[in-house]
Amino acid sequence: MTQIVKVKSGSIFEEKASYSRLVVVDNWIYVSNTAGRNPDTKLIPEDVIEQAEQVFQNIERALAAVDASLADVVCSRVFIQDPADVPKVMDFIGGKFRGIDPASTVTCPPLGSTVYKVELEVTAYRGASKAEAVYINLGQ
Repeated sequence: MTQIVKVKSGSIFEEKASYSRLVVVDNWIYVSNTAGRNPDTKLIPEDVIEQAEQVFQNIERALAAVDASLADVVCSRVFIQDPADVPKVMDFIGGKFRGIDPASTVTCPPLGSTVYKVELEVTAYRGASKAEAVYINLGQ
């Protein structure tokens, strides 16, 4: 029988909205849209790159709880509030995902509050980091 694991980070928003930081179904790991709020201090940096750094710390912490890592990410969805921030945020994210190369979507919708400048949702497959990847380049 399939085992489902639901991980909570302690966020009041998870309780209010009845969701989990991540849900694992077999080896598939679905990580909720994650903001740059520090789970210990509850603070959100004003700088977009500092928020992005915290977003990754939050996601990596959640993945580690289920024996996975950023290297297991196969898909990402990036939400950047201000289109002017896209180049610097994507440079930062490009560095975090270098060599992992997940499928990715980037969009600039309004987020839940203007305090949030960047959020990230990922899907991972536990063990993907150990699998052989075949690269096919369709471009010249």
